[in-house]
Amino acid sequence: MNLIVKGDLQSMKGVLKEFKEFAVRGNVIDLAVGVIIGAAFGKIVTSLVNDIIMPPVGKLLGGVDFSQKIINLDWDMRTASGQEIKTLAQANEAGATVIAYGQFINVMIDFIIVAFCIFMLVKGINYIKSKEHKKPEPQKTTKACKYCLSEIPAAATRCSHCTSALEAEGNGATA
Repeated sequence: MNLIVKGDLQSMKGVLKEFKEFAVRGNVIDLAVGVIIGAAFGKIVTSLVNDIIMPPVGKLLGGVDFSQKIINLDWDMRTASGQEIKTLAQANEAGATVIAYGQFINVMIDFIIVAFCIFMLVKGINYIKSKEHKKPEPQKTTKACKYCLSEIPAAATRCSHCTSALEAEGNGATA
């Protein structure tokens, strides 16, 4: 019995050690930071859509509040005061089943804004990466002698190894 407990304890320590190594790895921490920042960014975008974008759009469309637009699936249900259910708030109060298409429109606009921001972020990162890869190559300071194949300075007109006269760059004439 005592051996089983010791074995289980040993394997538990191994699992905890593996978990610790996994949790402190850079990628996991980066992912956690990304998720937290993403959630905060999502709240900002939701506020932007609900509080800044949709009110003027609704005003332009005749005072429509998209967040309250619904299709009532319980036609015979009424509010406590006997009125027809026309808003999401009334439907929630009465317990009616509705399709909240106004909420869906707001969420779609949220998604488009977030997707565009992510697209621009990835585009910027790709641009920066492409600039890093396109660094100009340093100019060659040496060339090979075509007679003895030794490396000599690029501006040389005679080979320092075989003393052959070399052609000047570009015109084919000897220097």
